[in-house]
Amino acid sequence: KTLENYRKNFVGNVSHELKTPIFSIQGYLHTLLDGALYDEKINKRYLERAVSNVMRLQTIVEDLEEINSIDDQIGNLNSVNFDLNRLVQDLIEDIKVQTEEKNIELRFINPSVQGQMVEGEVESVRRVFTNLLVNSFKYGKTNGVTSIEVFDMDEKVLIEVSDNGIGIPEEDLKHVFDRFYRVDPSRSRALGGSGLGLSIVKHIVEAHGGSVTVKSNEGEGSTFGFTLTKAKI
Repeated sequence: KTLENYRKNFVGNVSHELKTPIFSIQGYLHTLLDGALYDEKINKRYLERAVSNVMRLQTIVEDLEEINSIDDQIGNLNSVNFDLNRLVQDLIEDIKVQTEEKNIELRFINPSVQGQMVEGEVESVRRVFTNLLVNSFKYGKTNGVTSIEVFDMDEKVLIEVSDNGIGIPEEDLKHVFDRFYRVDPSRSRALGGSGLGLSIVKHIVEAHGGSVTVKSNEGEGSTFGFTLTKAKI
């Protein structure tokens, strides 16, 4: 019964997420076909909005495919030993443009002077960091701070991504990693995204034998944490 309820909810959520962009695309295209195609005041704007909704559909489908792929790969990850510090530094360089857009200060705090070697599939772990950082920038304050901090936990490493943004209401904390769950649906859709980013994070981390956590105070910010296993050298 639990699995059946989950299936129904999941199918219902997928349908709901796909309907909004599909109806928007239909509306814009029908308006254009009804004569607006020749109205220079609106034709380009409507085509741009239709394209924007197509891209949203593409994002949802790609994220669904990724979750399905992760499910298939559990137990068959291409794990290697890699330098966590170097991966984070590379990411910081890659996302400079996004931090500059909102003037967000990005800090990397790591007590390990030497490279921190961990086990994992590099591109999957990169996706975890990317999703958490993008989420942080999206709900962070302009002129705010996002920090990445690494903690030594014997056989594992704990990584925390924190911001001083809008935070998450206490009643929503237990649901943030659920597929398609949105703390504020109208605000989340306006900011873009598929509603699957944190679910993908949870899938990848658990496939690596780790765990994910979230701490947050509404109006003060959020901290997302995940663990990775240290490399056995």
